[in-house]
Amino acid sequence: MLAEIITIGDEILIGQTIDTNSAWLGDRLNNYGIEVIQITSINDKKSSIFSALQEAEKRADIILITGGLGPTKDDITKKVLAEYFECNLVFDASAQKNIQTILKRLNREVLQTNLDQALVPEKCIAIQNSRGTAPGMYFEENDKIYVSMPGVPYEMRTMMENDIFNRLQAKNSSYAIEHHTITVVEIPESHLASSVEHIEDNLPDYIKLAYLPHLNLVRLRLSAKSSKHSSEELHTKIHEIFDEIKSIIGDSWFEDEIQLSAVVGNSLINQKQTIGTIESCSGGFIANQITKIPGSSAYYKGSLLTYAYETKVAVADIDQEKLHEVGAVSKEICEMMAKNAQKKLEVDYCISTTGIAGPGGGSKQKPVGLVYIGLAKPDGTIQVKKCQFFGSRQQIIERTSNKALDMLRKALNLATQIPSQLLTEQP
Repeated sequence: MLAEIITIGDEILIGQTIDTNSAWLGDRLNNYGIEVIQITSINDKKSSIFSALQEAEKRADIILITGGLGPTKDDITKKVLAEYFECNLVFDASAQKNIQTILKRLNREVLQTNLDQALVPEKCIAIQNSRGTAPGMYFEENDKIYVSMPGVPYEMRTMMENDIFNRLQAKNSSYAIEHHTITVVEIPESHLASSVEHIEDNLPDYIKLAYLPHLNLVRLRLSAKSSKHSSEELHTKIHEIFDEIKSIIGDSWFEDEIQLSAVVGNSLINQKQTIGTIESCSGGFIANQITKIPGSSAYYKGSLLTYAYETKVAVADIDQEKLHEVGAVSKEICEMMAKNAQKKLEVDYCISTTGIAGPGGGSKQKPVGLVYIGLAKPDGTIQVKKCQFFGSRQQIIERTSNKALDMLRKALNLATQIPSQLLTEQP
């Protein structure tokens, strides 16, 4: 089945709100074997909504609409849908009760504008909203499915997961669908594609391989969809293909469902070891990635954020004379940072970063994107990696974090040596 997503709201068109709903829907619909063929963003005008619906129904079997269901006058989606489907608005008792319950819980007065949200087109099935006051609306008309939902992300997602995905799956039940994704580290997309080209060329016609590169990482996704094979058969076939791929790339991968920071966290727990960080150019981003993982307090002891010269001296005990001699962005200072912070934080491993994230501050000798990453280890050795990253300031920071965590991953023996023909520094 083919789907189109229509997002309604001037705030999206002027960049005031980022459309995260479409990305989430696209990802989840793909898991149900529903292909999104177009995403359309429009303003809060009747003519725009009418036109978008008319065009979408020519292309898609499923039209998913988000936005325009609030209690204010500029939220006109519901009225336009009633006119589009040539029906009246009627009160839905369950929606009205839900509105009253939510507002009572919030100790807020129930206004008529709130109660009016319980009005829905009489041709729709009202989808109850457990996270908000605006009900969703499900229509089936001329073999097409239309679903209108609130634009608030957590309301829309809950509605999809609790109700709508089940309805769509029932309509698309003739296919068995399986997906699996791994994340590959250190191997650039072009090198990876070249190394597994013979596997990709011989894939069955019901299986597709997708490359999703992102800042020193490449996600590899195998998707299978077939009316002739069971889910179990597709699952087995996908894992057979991934076993082939893994035999080529070695252990330079981890399961996509697990973040890189969780991979190293699990290993630190298993080995009963601890980690600390001392950051300059990455500004605490690595610490943030580590502590995003629930339970990270079991192995993460803390961080030193030494951004300025004087802070490196006062907090990290960096030799001031050496600092001015070689500069903060240097192998020597990166090594000192890791060593001193390892001792100060009393940890087994310590990551250090120093570099130039940009967009200014670079020179011919030390250009923007030059980063040194250090890793102090339990045996007293300190590894320092010199990297030249490219991209925006945020991209350089994220690349630094990914590289640092992967250095730790390797130090924790989570990966064997990558085949030499694949090793190339990824910008």
